[in-house]
Amino acid sequence: MRADCDFHLFGSSFGRHLYVSDGSRIYDLPLGFDGEPDAGELVRSVAPSRPRIDGTPLAPPLLQTLSLNVAQACNMACTYCYADEGAFGGKPNLMGLEVAFASVDRLIAESALGADLVIGFMGGEPFLNRRLVHAVMPYASLAAQESGRSMRFSLTTNGSLIQPEDARLLAAYPTQISVSIDGPRALHDAARPVRAGGSSYDAILRALQLFEEMGRPRHLGARITVTPRSRDLPGILDHVLSLGFDSAGFAPVLVSPRPEEAFSAGDFAWFLEDMKACGAKAAELILAGRPYPFSNFETALQELERGSHRPYPCGAGAAYLSVAADGAMYACHRLVGDAAHRFGDIHSGTDLPARTRHLEERHVDRQEPCRSCWARYLCGGGCYHEVDRRGRPACDYIRGWLDFCLTSYLELKLRAPLYFTEPERWFGTR
Repeated sequence: MRADCDFHLFGSSFGRHLYVSDGSRIYDLPLGFDGEPDAGELVRSVAPSRPRIDGTPLAPPLLQTLSLNVAQACNMACTYCYADEGAFGGKPNLMGLEVAFASVDRLIAESALGADLVIGFMGGEPFLNRRLVHAVMPYASLAAQESGRSMRFSLTTNGSLIQPEDARLLAAYPTQISVSIDGPRALHDAARPVRAGGSSYDAILRALQLFEEMGRPRHLGARITVTPRSRDLPGILDHVLSLGFDSAGFAPVLVSPRPEEAFSAGDFAWFLEDMKACGAKAAELILAGRPYPFSNFETALQELERGSHRPYPCGAGAAYLSVAADGAMYACHRLVGDAAHRFGDIHSGTDLPARTRHLEERHVDRQEPCRSCWARYLCGGGCYHEVDRRGRPACDYIRGWLDFCLTSYLELKLRAPLYFTEPERWFGTR
């Protein structure tokens, strides 16, 4: 084994620990331990004779999720938008019902009997195509039931167009909502202006009120986009969570048609410190028995608890594909219109040879510098869209964040074990 990429030494208030990349396993080290050669020997002694992950690429699995780009158009003009304000480099386009229904049928046809399927609604802004969203949910639910499958939904929205009938629909079906909100009113409105005028922040507040009146979706999350001018992430997170979201998380801008809106190499230092401050607050409140749903932190803790280890960053091109308004299928919603990531269409089916090549080429152990990084099976190599267009400028940040999360995980695992096994009981007993 190579010491530089197969393990990582880190500390906590309980001592020194060894993270083994293969299998995401964590071991306590003897008191006074301080030597990498001994750590390498320990890795060899505990490693299974057969690795849990090797260089063998994943064969294209059956589908589980399709996102529908139902509106390649948007009513907003966000300053950093990677998708050309929703049009993905072309003319604004709305998906038709025939394409949407055929997408549902394709998902069912290429999925396993008994599978728990997901249809996602993306844009632009999905509620510019309100009629389609309202038609697809009942159609997909019934089609899944009749074919021996179940169906859930996800929807990403700017929150500015939600009407009472939309809130009722999203509460009636098992739906996870992600609302794009970048912080308090001034910061949010500056980055996310509405074309027709008015405050997009105030529109989100109206949408949140509708959810309270008409019924909440299964999960109501907030996606906070971070630009170089955002700063004070702890204050932004406090504000967004105070609005009543079930969770909130940050996503830095790495790709934008406006270079000044995207992170430079120097921005990752303050970003990491602010992220760690948010994580430290979340850990402190967890220990006090008080939820603080910082999704970046919670996701990392959950993956460490499960022992997650994966050779890909996400399911794009594997069990997840995205359908453009014209019915073409791409690796994910961020790659719509990119011919290099086109993997079939809803009528003829998925392009298995293209998906196979994608999974062969993108395996993290076949990427540089990923194959020499201890964090590769937690990171998976990075977002395909961002890597293709920007490279990997965030690697040091990712390692720093994961090191922080490893320490936090050990502290919480030992001091609040019920948080991982019975979170409702843990938070309900304090």
